[in-house]
Amino acid sequence: MVSIMPCLDMKNGRVVKGIHFVDLRDAGDPVENARFYQQEGADELAMLDIAATLENRKTRLDWVKAVSSVITVPLTVGGGIATLEDVEMLLEAGADKISINSAAVKRPQLIGEIAEKYGSGRITVAIDARRNEAMPSGFELVVSGGTQPVGRDAVEWAKQCEALGASVILPTSMDGDGTQAGYDIPFTRAVSEAVSVPVVASGGAGKLEDFHEAVRKGGATILLAASVFHYRLLSIRQVKTYLRDQGIAVSL
Repeated sequence: MVSIMPCLDMKNGRVVKGIHFVDLRDAGDPVENARFYQQEGADELAMLDIAATLENRKTRLDWVKAVSSVITVPLTVGGGIATLEDVEMLLEAGADKISINSAAVKRPQLIGEIAEKYGSGRITVAIDARRNEAMPSGFELVVSGGTQPVGRDAVEWAKQCEALGASVILPTSMDGDGTQAGYDIPFTRAVSEAVSVPVVASGGAGKLEDFHEAVRKGGATILLAASVFHYRLLSIRQVKTYLRDQGIAVSL
């Protein structure tokens, strides 16, 4: 069963969307968007505080409380999560799962600590990467909102995250983010072939065929999108009907 996951990228209390992680545009109120997406048939929702790590602060709990109060589908929250206390506060505020990125790269044992205390099912590890032919897989890990290359292979890191206890891997290609030019299928496929946990296709969805390709060619089982839903270029129902017509199992 394939899931559709709209993503609310948050900054200053508003949903925003950029291209290649920059050039941010306003995309509305998070509560209104969350309510709308649930009505539209979203299977889960992601909410990422995109400036938290860069601004060296925690994810804003009031945003999480406001959004979680209007939905019943699972909510994954990410941005600025670095300690078990951060996780505890977010779960208490209404998050069902948490997504960690830069903090896990800095201290990989954090993944295992969260899995041990809250259960592996609570943890998604987000992996941002950019193309770099010097890496064995061709993809280099980047952190801090895509601003800092790490000099490590992104696919090898995905394998390590699974071994440490991550239940979902969310790879995002900086090369595709916000472009609506299609998911980065080679990157998604490289990760999905390297791990056995569910993989989220993220970054670049622009047309119905992109969602189909992410499943059939990329091996993803969770399809994350932002721009196409925020700007009402496609509806969740359209995407689900299309996927079902292509023989892919979705909940309608």
